[in-house]
Amino acid sequence: MALTGINIFKLLPKTNCGECGVPTCMAFAMKLAGKTVELAACPYASDEAKEKIGAASKPPIRLVKIGPPGGEVSVGNETVLFRHEKTFVNPTAFAVAFSDGQSLEDLRHRTAEVRQYCLERVGEQLRIDLALVENTTGGVQPFVEAVKAVAGGTGRGVILQSDNLEALEAALQALAGQRPLIHAATPGNADAVGALALKYKAPVVARAESLDALVSLTKRLAAAGVHDIVLDLPADNPAAQLQYNTVIRKMALKSSFEPLGYPILNFATGRDLPSLVADASTFLLKYASILVVDTLQYQALLPLMMLRQNIYTDPQKPIQVEPKVYPIGEPGQNSPVLVTTNFSLTYFLVSGEVENSGVPAHLVIVETEGMSVLTGWASGKFTGAKIAAAVKASGLESQITRRRIVIPGYVAQISGELEECLPGWEVVVGPQEASDLAPLLKLEAARV
Repeated sequence: MALTGINIFKLLPKTNCGECGVPTCMAFAMKLAGKTVELAACPYASDEAKEKIGAASKPPIRLVKIGPPGGEVSVGNETVLFRHEKTFVNPTAFAVAFSDGQSLEDLRHRTAEVRQYCLERVGEQLRIDLALVENTTGGVQPFVEAVKAVAGGTGRGVILQSDNLEALEAALQALAGQRPLIHAATPGNADAVGALALKYKAPVVARAESLDALVSLTKRLAAAGVHDIVLDLPADNPAAQLQYNTVIRKMALKSSFEPLGYPILNFATGRDLPSLVADASTFLLKYASILVVDTLQYQALLPLMMLRQNIYTDPQKPIQVEPKVYPIGEPGQNSPVLVTTNFSLTYFLVSGEVENSGVPAHLVIVETEGMSVLTGWASGKFTGAKIAAAVKASGLESQITRRRIVIPGYVAQISGELEECLPGWEVVVGPQEASDLAPLLKLEAARV
């Protein structure tokens, strides 16, 4: 049977109960066909459905959730090797490393930094996702105290890294119900760590020193009933790590090799800042689902978070802002009027330059489905007629007396059409780059 939405739908109960998390059985069938959900999410799936579509519809990379209810971080569930093929789904989770050898005062200070860290870019707030606590002391009590301090101080999901099974269980008890990620099950302790994962319903990292050993380890964990697994295959250098990551991803997606169909965890720690950023960038691109760093320095996190945002933006759905008139400063009836598209990056660049100029202005944002100025013009979505319609629909004409509108220099050719569509308005062709707006705006303000 071809694994199409319609064929899958025929085997579903057709109750539209919504218990799978999707409103209708047809919508659930389409997600199954796209391998973005598992049939196990349907509590009423028949034996026939399980037999015919259960394994075939399983996502090639398992979705794993880490962290407390309401603050869960989802990793995995990817279906493509390259973003342009479709899109990447769950952004790489950044985790900051802590040690139980640090003083509680130091932990309080650094956890507050993690909790408060927020980079806002094109309307999105970018934050640290997880915290890793390493049991460097080897003791139980220091580890538990550090875990409590980090979990409470950051408010984030926690990765528990320890070779001490007693320390792991004590920390799991302290974080009961918060789904910490256990690091790690190895060929030597898989049975014991797997039992802890099942007992506390926690995901677990499978760590091995070779690809063959990792395959054997995940098979062993899965046979024991542990399915929420994250892979850790350490390498001697970034080039080897990149190769491992690529092999794992290709085996999962191209060969449907289930023992490697899990998210990947990588470490970019113990490095000087430029090397850390270079290594972490490589792992972000291919194909870390969780990335552990040991710094909170702005100059490291800024480029990494911006890179992550760019990678995990759906190329078919550009980031957009609401099309409307945005007041910059406190514009009055004689303030300049500018226009641009609703592509978020364009909006934030233009609004930022207007704000920095110190000249209050009205910024008209036109609906272009998130396209930039030139792309919007080329596709017929940023034309004189479209701009005129947006201005008229906004009600701006009744709020101002000085009817001069500044258009981007890249679309100077639409000025005539805009003047025809906006009778009584004077069209000013602005600069091509937003960074050159300030002189023009100051000139416009001086002419009032």
